[in-house]
Amino acid sequence: MLIHYSDRGIQYASKAFRELLKYNELIAQSMSRKGNCWDNAVAKSFFKSLKVELVYYNEFKTIDEAKAKVFEWVEIWYTKLRLYQTLGYKTPHEMEQEFYQLIMQHSPLK
Repeated sequence: MLIHYSDRGIQYASKAFRELLKYNELIAQSMSRKGNCWDNAVAKSFFKSLKVELVYYNEFKTIDEAKAKVFEWVEIWYTKLRLYQTLGYKTPHEMEQEFYQLIMQHSPLK
């Protein structure tokens, strides 16, 4: 599944564009609700970080090289090493592990 993220620009909100995405069932549209600029704030922040921290400073020779570097950046740096102020200076991986531990502590299946 591919998620097409966009703002509420006329080109993305048009009936023709929405029908094109609907025609291809593997593409879902993600767009902020009118008057709610925070819907896609996380996605905007992620893609800004990806571009500033990786894409702008590298010249990829092949698509496969770009895919590998993006995968490495997301899976290693962004998820397991990078600290986030909003997460109490923890990584997303640490927060996920804490979440699962909390769930297991309160699980009726244990």
